[in-house]
Amino acid sequence: MKRYSFSTIGYMMIYVCFFMAFCAFLPSALPAGDIIDEWNTVKVPAAPELKPATIEVKTTALLMLDFNKQTCNAERRPRCIASIPGVKKLLAFARTKGAPVVYSLSPGAATADIAQELAPRADEPVVASGPDKFLGTDLEKILKGRGIKTVIVVGTAAHGAVLYTASAAALRGFSVIVPVDGMSAENPYAEQYVAWNLVNAPRVSNQTTLTKIDLIR
Repeated sequence: MKRYSFSTIGYMMIYVCFFMAFCAFLPSALPAGDIIDEWNTVKVPAAPELKPATIEVKTTALLMLDFNKQTCNAERRPRCIASIPGVKKLLAFARTKGAPVVYSLSPGAATADIAQELAPRADEPVVASGPDKFLGTDLEKILKGRGIKTVIVVGTAAHGAVLYTASAAALRGFSVIVPVDGMSAENPYAEQYVAWNLVNAPRVSNQTTLTKIDLIR
């Protein structure tokens, strides 16, 4: 029979005690269910505060994102159609004050596909890209060439063009104003998520103001 020294037996006993203590602790350290179960218990955050937004017309541009029929239509995204009257009012305000207006199209769309009520004028630039309208376009050049420091972002989808273009603008140093009644998605949850993200995301939140169309002056 193999003999063990007293010190060896002591170390073995310490190891066994440690292992048993760890095993006793383990069940309480691990979550009871999987991550989806945990998500199902999440309480919806309070709606972000909407603030008045006062703009300097000469240094502010209105970005009209993807109001073309491929993404803004009654079948796929009726909430976009419902947003058009308010956005039309904002567009008229921007034009009356002389603020530049820049449009975007979703891939495969043409300028003629933009909702008639919101159609661009001949002198208003139109870019085409995926969710981030700065990517692969002259948008940044257009804005900086006109001395723009602030952008007002409206459009669809909230969780696509609005989220990624507004975020990209903020990360490029622009101040960003997003009227929540000017962005739309397939359902309210997507719009709510975008609003939460814009005022909580690192760096982006410091540059972003959430508002409503009627609160822009």
